[in-house]
Amino acid sequence: MDRLRSLFGLGGASVRDDIQDVLEDTSADPDFSPLERAMLKNVLSLHEVRVEDVMVPRADIISVGFDSTLDEVLATFRAAGHSRLPVQAENLDDPRGMVHIRDFIDFLAAATDDFKRGAGSAPSGLRLDELKLAQTGIVRPVLFVPPSMPALDLLVKMQTTRTHMALVIDEYGGTDGLASIEDIVEMVVGDIEDEHDEDDDPKIERQDDGSFIVDARAGLEDVSQAIDHDLSVISDAEDIDTLGGLISSLAGHVPLRGEIINALDIDFEVLDADPRRAKKIRIHPRPADAEPGDLDDTRKDDHDSKPAMSKGAAS
Repeated sequence: MDRLRSLFGLGGASVRDDIQDVLEDTSADPDFSPLERAMLKNVLSLHEVRVEDVMVPRADIISVGFDSTLDEVLATFRAAGHSRLPVQAENLDDPRGMVHIRDFIDFLAAATDDFKRGAGSAPSGLRLDELKLAQTGIVRPVLFVPPSMPALDLLVKMQTTRTHMALVIDEYGGTDGLASIEDIVEMVVGDIEDEHDEDDDPKIERQDDGSFIVDARAGLEDVSQAIDHDLSVISDAEDIDTLGGLISSLAGHVPLRGEIINALDIDFEVLDADPRRAKKIRIHPRPADAEPGDLDDTRKDDHDSKPAMSKGAAS
């Protein structure tokens, strides 16, 4: 192979190319297991991964306020199931750092010990509903990184600074997402779950009437496969990965609860939404002789508000 490259004036193959060739050839030595091959391929491809590829989008970030009381912080930790939470002022565009569950518990334990010994006075007499996070001094700094930063560079930076959380900042200085060291490591080894993790994969549920109730976070490819329709051909917009993104693109705005968007032979009914995004969608493929926007009574009963006027979408 090297002689052939030299004949055509090409340089020698890189070490990366050689390793990739070996991994692709399942009969080559050393005899890697399928898991080892998958992990090594992930390592080799990590240099192409950007922070925006691994980050949690802003809409899915769970945070606490800098002026939150400790009982509110505790409730958020319990609901989120995370060991670290970003801390914000009025919103995520004004971040103040992060709080770690271990620092939080250490603070409570130390304050309790002082209170029991009568050494000094515990702040607010350990009233968690009065003591605020800003008074504790346990908020730690976070890293601020651009979405275009290589994920491998962020991993190295997290290791050297011993900071395992980074906020992804857009070109205007706003918070675009959040990345943790676990998100990057999972790009190599796959999903890492502990005893408290629950199955939070976006659900796609088929109903008795032939419709589908779908989490708006579900990927277009998964939804297309489930409903046997290629949703990627509906919109010309690029970089749409989720059903919620497709619905917003078709509507031209953040859709409202009860709104119905028509595209090709499909009705998309928004069952749940907030001011920032759609959350749950009913997908109802229409019969060939049905008119766009036709809904039967069983579909209307799934939401309280009156459906908005059907909005036609370009096919």
